[in-house]
Amino acid sequence: MEKQKKIISMFDEIAKTYDIANRVLSFGVDKSWRKKGCNLAYKYLGKSKVNLIVDVACGTGDMMDFWAKIAKKNKVEVNKILGIDPSIGMVEVGKKKFPEFEFKIATATDLEIDDNSADIISIAYGIRNVVEREKAFQEFYQKLNSGGLVVILEFTKSEANGIIPKIRDFYMKKMLPFVGGLISKNREAYKYLPDSIDNFITSKQMITELENSGFKILENRNFSLGVSSLFIAQKQ
Repeated sequence: MEKQKKIISMFDEIAKTYDIANRVLSFGVDKSWRKKGCNLAYKYLGKSKVNLIVDVACGTGDMMDFWAKIAKKNKVEVNKILGIDPSIGMVEVGKKKFPEFEFKIATATDLEIDDNSADIISIAYGIRNVVEREKAFQEFYQKLNSGGLVVILEFTKSEANGIIPKIRDFYMKKMLPFVGGLISKNREAYKYLPDSIDNFITSKQMITELENSGFKILENRNFSLGVSSLFIAQKQ
């Protein structure tokens, strides 16, 4: 668990500059990826009233805000949106940004909520940072109610060859650590991102792990030339 502690500590260190660095590095495109994930999830869930949405590795709360705003557009009434993150630094920033939401310090492998209680569990660009990923998927399954959804947005390892993956890799490995380091004053943290993608699983492997945890895959799509991937899976 030493590796997990180091990752959490790193996010504590960059918490105050995390939002601006993310917007700059993704050119703001991550907003459209998040919106698409929320819209599709509400469509698949097919409910006008949702009791609980849990955003895991919530960081400073951006995904929670998207869940709330997209719910209104889809005329979905959400009783509660809960953000869970192991980084105290991230949660402190999130509480100031979004005082209307509830935040909790907890981990992806132990959400500290009741079994069969959540309608949706999301994790946006965070599952890559969970060392015990399959244990987390089992935890998600246990905490979702029957028919509940897990929504994952993540940078996955490219399975293709050619010029586009090479351009993506150049940006991730060269430009991202440099620009992210300038903004956050922590280049090592932004060197971790491309390294973690290189060491991460492919979309096919992600689907296999979700299915092995009992989920049925409803949606898998790639955004922006395969830079980001969306997975929506349902508890049976």
